[in-house]
Amino acid sequence: MTRKLPLGMLIDLAHTQTDDAARRLGALQSAHLNANQKLDLLLQYRQDYHDQLDTLMRSGLPSSQWRNYRNFLGTLDGAIEQQRAIAAQTETRLDNGRIDWQHQKRRLSSFDTLAERVRLQELTAEAKREQRDSDERAARKFFDRTSHPTL
Repeated sequence: MTRKLPLGMLIDLAHTQTDDAARRLGALQSAHLNANQKLDLLLQYRQDYHDQLDTLMRSGLPSSQWRNYRNFLGTLDGAIEQQRAIAAQTETRLDNGRIDWQHQKRRLSSFDTLAERVRLQELTAEAKREQRDSDERAARKFFDRTSHPTL
């Protein structure tokens, strides 16, 4: 029983760590999805704004207004680059989170395998004890019959 207690504690701890890693992975996936959605929104906004500038330029656009559009597009390009960097960071964190979760799953699986081996060893030992006890009872019965033939 002393062998089962530490192994059981390790398995419980491994379950907790695996569950924690899965929760972290979910949060990382959500953050990555949000970062990519923001990037897509910024890219779409830039495209819409650029299309609007093209339309206005065809109909004649004062240079001051053109400069304002170009400055805004430059600012928007900066925001897009920042969001690309954020999306790349979230992807890296997500990859690391996957690696951590997979590590925790393998660790838990190893403990489960070890626990199953211990359980099988205990079952085998119990079967051997039962067989030995049965053999001893049969041998005693046989010895008693041969020692006391009148019974």
